[in-house]
Amino acid sequence: MSIGTILRDLTRPDPGAERLVPPTGTGAWLTVFTAGVMAFLAVFALALSLAAGRLADRWSDALARTSTIRISAEAAQVQTQVDAVMAVLQSTPGIANARPLSDEEERALLAPWFGADLPLDTLPIPKLVEITEDGAGYDAEGLRQRLAAEAPGAVLDDHARWRQPLAAAAGRLRLLGWGSLLLILAATGAVITLAANASLASNAQVLRVLRQIGAQDGYIARAFVRRFTLRTLGGSAAGVLMALVAIWITPSSQAAEGFLTNLGFSGASWLLPWLLPLLCGGVAFAATRAAAFRKLAEMP
Repeated sequence: MSIGTILRDLTRPDPGAERLVPPTGTGAWLTVFTAGVMAFLAVFALALSLAAGRLADRWSDALARTSTIRISAEAAQVQTQVDAVMAVLQSTPGIANARPLSDEEERALLAPWFGADLPLDTLPIPKLVEITEDGAGYDAEGLRQRLAAEAPGAVLDDHARWRQPLAAAAGRLRLLGWGSLLLILAATGAVITLAANASLASNAQVLRVLRQIGAQDGYIARAFVRRFTLRTLGGSAAGVLMALVAIWITPSSQAAEGFLTNLGFSGASWLLPWLLPLLCGGVAFAATRAAAFRKLAEMP
């Protein structure tokens, strides 16, 4: 069956065939309700997947551009070590900027774990030097060797151990999002199949009479397919609209901090959820068509 034939069947109602499918009843509201709920959940699954990917990418990019040198030494030797490290960094290609973190900055980094009143002067806290790379980057292994020779108490952390788990997590979350969408579409197809079977079974007597007077199975199935597909399109479009409104009114990342504040779409990606009604409609078309021909084949 061509796309043109499908569109023609969906857009040109047949008054005689339309009377075969009850306009109300359990099958009608179940189809619309299921399509709306599934589309609503699918939008949130899509938004959550995109938000997780953006967050992980942002963290990974930020870590990729910065590195840290940790200096552990006796208090009297810390400044000497810092000076040696800065001298090495100033002559290292690929480094755009390097600076030692102040006590206030180190205290702010440790505050979430140890509180804001951490006494840095009484604890053996390493001195940290923050490095910002330029576009080409630097040779991490070469820098480690130079630090080992000129500043033995300095250890380079290029954040590779942080970047790799974040990249892996982003890939898994995206895969989870797509998997959730597939499960939602599969559940939609299953429920619509049940509703179509129930509608066909409740009209079995009428269908037998129609076949006896010469009605073709394709004519009968087309009526059910059209009605259930249009119900699914309408219900899923309403679900997408409600989900987009719910996402739109969530706090923005400027208003609050946290993962869920990044939930949403940006730019042209706001159009992406509107593909879901088409997908749900396609699932409903295929599921109803298969159920209708299977049920008609079972009739004597």
